[in-house]
Amino acid sequence: MASRQLSRWRWHEARALSPATTTAAIGLWVLGDQLHPCQAALASVEPSGARVLLIESRSVLQFRRYHRQKLVLVWSAMRHFAHDLRQAGWTVDLIEAEAFGAALSGWIQRHGLKELRLMEPADRPFRQAVERLEQSGSLGVPLRWIPSNAFLWSREDFAAWARSRRSMRLETFYREGRRRFGVLIEDGQPLGGRWNFDHDNRRPPGRGLQGPQPLRFEPDLITQAVIEKVRALEQGPEPAGLPGSLEPFSWGVSRAQALEVLEHFIHTRLDGFGPHQDAMVSGQPTLWHALISPYLNLGLLHPLEVIQRLQQAGAERQQRGEPLPLASLEGVIRQILGWREYTHGLYHWFGPEYTSLNAYGHHRPLPRFFKTLGGSGMACVDEVLAEVAASGYAHHIQRLMVLANYGLLAGLDPQALTAWFHALFIDGHDWVMQTNVLGMGLHADGGRLASKPYAASGRYIQRMSTYCKGCRYDPALRTGPRACPFTTLYWNFLDRHEAVLRGNPRMALMLAHLDKLDAGERQAIAAAALVHHEATEAEEQLP
Repeated sequence: MASRQLSRWRWHEARALSPATTTAAIGLWVLGDQLHPCQAALASVEPSGARVLLIESRSVLQFRRYHRQKLVLVWSAMRHFAHDLRQAGWTVDLIEAEAFGAALSGWIQRHGLKELRLMEPADRPFRQAVERLEQSGSLGVPLRWIPSNAFLWSREDFAAWARSRRSMRLETFYREGRRRFGVLIEDGQPLGGRWNFDHDNRRPPGRGLQGPQPLRFEPDLITQAVIEKVRALEQGPEPAGLPGSLEPFSWGVSRAQALEVLEHFIHTRLDGFGPHQDAMVSGQPTLWHALISPYLNLGLLHPLEVIQRLQQAGAERQQRGEPLPLASLEGVIRQILGWREYTHGLYHWFGPEYTSLNAYGHHRPLPRFFKTLGGSGMACVDEVLAEVAASGYAHHIQRLMVLANYGLLAGLDPQALTAWFHALFIDGHDWVMQTNVLGMGLHADGGRLASKPYAASGRYIQRMSTYCKGCRYDPALRTGPRACPFTTLYWNFLDRHEAVLRGNPRMALMLAHLDKLDAGERQAIAAAALVHHEATEAEEQLP
């Protein structure tokens, strides 16, 4: 089945780049996260039969203050994609505008278009915004939605799978995906005799652990122009006040560069990815991580081609008589075929009400250090925030077990923290962050996505990172001036929500440890947690 899927996908690409024979006046609107030459809207028509539009809209900053490098990545990738399409024979317009609505309707009128086609957006709010435009009649032409081919599972297929299950757990979905697409399957069984090698991929960082340097790109003239555009947003009477560093910028911005990153990962980082994917090391923001999520989420890479290339690389290793890093190979494929497809499917399955869930009733505002990207005094938090400030990136364990873990334990408002993740991370989109942050990280959905809250004390961070060395806080202490805030807040979280957590069998061991604390110790922990909250609130009042 996988080979049939891949052949059909490549046929779309060949068709999109073939000489045109039609003359219909069709407009194709390509969004900034749909930048693949075989995306469904492009594949629906020949190049001479359509005119393509991309819009750089500054109105996005009215809703969210994006990381400077995220704006550069998206806008530069759009410009490079427009150039690549022109080279392939398409007529392409890229418009810089304040708002996409007026730019879109003006473009349709100027070119006398009779129909507008748009591949379904991955993010629900954008689809709703386009529907409002359509309902207002401002488009002036029929709008044809083209079903998205950006994911392996269509929304309809995922819904059919979900309706057939009493429990929608990731492992069940992942195994179904492996079977459906024939990935790491041999004679109907999982390669290596196991579906999941996650247990082998949890090594803490050893002494001197250091990963290979990531592939970096020097900004070309197109990217330099975008950097100057973003820099200009900070000037004038109303500066945008965007977070994060603008330079040095070294992300790939084209499909060719995205493919280079994939190959670099396979040849220099794949073997170390599996065993060390949960490790966190000071001064090592990327370790062996693939760094392809921004390109997958912009459409520069398609998940099926990535999976097929990873399988091919494994087969080539075996043919050369080299050991197959199956735990690493399975681990990265599980992230793409399992987790990425699963969270996208759940985002659309759960619906718009999911975004307002707040199972624990948490409402604390984000501390100042989330806004200034540093200054918490906690070495782990400040290290990760500094990496986010520098590049808009932190790997998945840093996100889950440092940033989101703090948000859960401290009782931060889940909608505010989810929006912060969306704005600050280079690969952040609504469909990504609603499920990953609100669901997985904060457990604000009450268990609809994850079966238990991923709450952990400073002891976990001490075991899986090098951050605690030299930190002023001690992960072993629950109270006192040197107590690690993660440890204090962890025990306070269990205490505050004990009644709810008792109903979760996966929390039994944690609550058994809580039961060993007497009333006086619990009161001391609650008092220490209050001191921490008061200190962060006082920081918020500083100029």
